[in-house]
Amino acid sequence: MKKFIIILFTVYIPIGCAAQQNNASTQEQPNIILLFADDAGYADFGFQGSKEMLTPNLDKLASEGVRFTQAYVTHPTCGPSRAGLITGKSQYRFGYEENNVPTYMSEVSAVDGAEMGLPVDEVTMADYLKKQGYATAVYGKWHLGGADRFHPTKRGFDEFYGFRGGARSYFEYTEEPKEPLNKMERGFGNFEEHTGYLTDALAEEANLFIEKNAKSRTPFFAFISFNAVHTPMDAQPEDLAKFPNLEGKRKIVAAMGLALDRATGKVLNKLKELGIDENTIVVFTNDNGGPTDANASSNLPLSGIKATHLEGGLRVPFLMKWPGQLSPNSTYTKPISTFDLLPTFYKAAGGDLQNLKDIDGVDLLPYVNGQNSEPPHETLFWKRDARAAMRKGDWKLIRFPDRPAELFYLPDDEGELNDLAAKEPARYLQMYKELFAWEATLERPRWLLKKEYEWRDVQRMDKFWPKKDSE
Repeated sequence: MKKFIIILFTVYIPIGCAAQQNNASTQEQPNIILLFADDAGYADFGFQGSKEMLTPNLDKLASEGVRFTQAYVTHPTCGPSRAGLITGKSQYRFGYEENNVPTYMSEVSAVDGAEMGLPVDEVTMADYLKKQGYATAVYGKWHLGGADRFHPTKRGFDEFYGFRGGARSYFEYTEEPKEPLNKMERGFGNFEEHTGYLTDALAEEANLFIEKNAKSRTPFFAFISFNAVHTPMDAQPEDLAKFPNLEGKRKIVAAMGLALDRATGKVLNKLKELGIDENTIVVFTNDNGGPTDANASSNLPLSGIKATHLEGGLRVPFLMKWPGQLSPNSTYTKPISTFDLLPTFYKAAGGDLQNLKDIDGVDLLPYVNGQNSEPPHETLFWKRDARAAMRKGDWKLIRFPDRPAELFYLPDDEGELNDLAAKEPARYLQMYKELFAWEATLERPRWLLKKEYEWRDVQRMDKFWPKKDSE
């Protein structure tokens, strides 16, 4: 008679690892968190080299992921920038050009007030992710139309806690605000002011959403659209006390940035606490360059500020972390755009990129991982009214309304101090023609602003330039 020997093996798996393996086995799609700042300066983060600002949580995120050194927004002001980000396409192609949705109705042309918002036939990032089975939520600033049909819950988001407008107090309103669109709203039509400091409150609300979906093992997309560090200049005394060597608005923006970093830390810590940080994509970026004249933010060494087509208006801090997919503590140096986030997220969620119709963004992963050595974009365009700009390769052309266009070679001149138009006449002419040819393909603006705002922004371009080495 044959005898059989049975050998038993015992494998020890730490409880935390078992929990993460269980999550991974039941939820293969990564969670997605988009941390979106408002009006922050290009230089105002530790990971960008600041010695004044305190941003330890964002600095840690940078060390754990990829820092993009040439990340661009689709427009240098809040509303159009968000429209490009959330649709994955150049908002100029559907007429979302003329700055933000105006609050004054009598001065608007092209369409009436009820039509001012992200066109309802445009498909959003949240729409696409919902089709992939994601729970979706947005917290904070919307600024893509105040009418009910533009509401976040009608644009692909399951949950919303924030305000429909563009700027509001960081503290609770005790009286009816001058602009009703800036009241805090939970879901659709349920107006409910927060308690405490708004930047912290948005992180806490997002964490409730994260906890709920982690428990049910539902993949989620949380768009945390902070209004920090946009005006009004509201800061807490305890945060101001951390910057004894700063004064005035610079001190306040530093305190507001510290609160933004603290809120980011709350979200990142929650992911780790729940054991889902290894299966979560986290992106941090900003909607446009800092408006130095309004909130004392700094875009140095770049020239220009918010609302200009100089690098300081268009280039933004940008971090992406995806454990196991992206190398930690690395940099990516080729130009990207915020309209790349939609296809990047959609592909990560298991979507087929062929299903994305009529977009301008690309999936960034093959480029960052070196599978594709070409730049994600050979050309990028921006415009507003008579002003426009074009980046082609390493060259940038800026067309002004009150002077000849200028040409810059960015690798040697990221401060845009040396106009090479006279030295490169053939390139100058060719790029000028390409810029106009692109404009000829666009929709007309859906609304127009008072010309005084355009004049103000043209003047801004002359005021914020770093000094040349010889000066």
